[in-house]
Amino acid sequence: MKSLQEKEKNKNKSLKIIGIAIATISLLFIVFFIALSKLTEPKAMTISLTETNEQLNQTKFDKSNTELITILLGENNRIIYYMGALGSPVISPKETKYGKNGIHRELTLQNKNLLKNSSKLTEPKKLFVIIKPGTKSTNKNLIDILDEMIITNTHNYAIVKDFTPEEEKLLASK
Repeated sequence: MKSLQEKEKNKNKSLKIIGIAIATISLLFIVFFIALSKLTEPKAMTISLTETNEQLNQTKFDKSNTELITILLGENNRIIYYMGALGSPVISPKETKYGKNGIHRELTLQNKNLLKNSSKLTEPKKLFVIIKPGTKSTNKNLIDILDEMIITNTHNYAIVKDFTPEEEKLLASK
């Protein structure tokens, strides 16, 4: 009789162990599929495009020359940037490249300069970047420069399609 009771106890113990293992595995599967569904959700940036420079000027845009950088995207992965107005730039037009030794370094440097020079009593100044993709630039160029905006923590930027005649000459000459 004793051996029969021991067999039933052993059987109950093994059923409990199997039940715990099945519950653990099913919990792991649920967590795995929830995590997988979160990882596969598409992530997108919201971008508002302006049609012309006039629309950009009509918005509440009151930036000093030290807060405004214009980036021109040209063919063959060319980037030309200048700070301020093209007629009287704070930083004259320069050609640079993508990556941490190019436009990344310049954006980071200008962001740091603005924070350092802004008053501690007022809200810190923030850099505003106007991105102008040329007709011969690629979508990859635009995506790369938008990635740089995110990496350098530059939240204020606009994408403008049209060029001034001076900017067209500048892009064609370099």
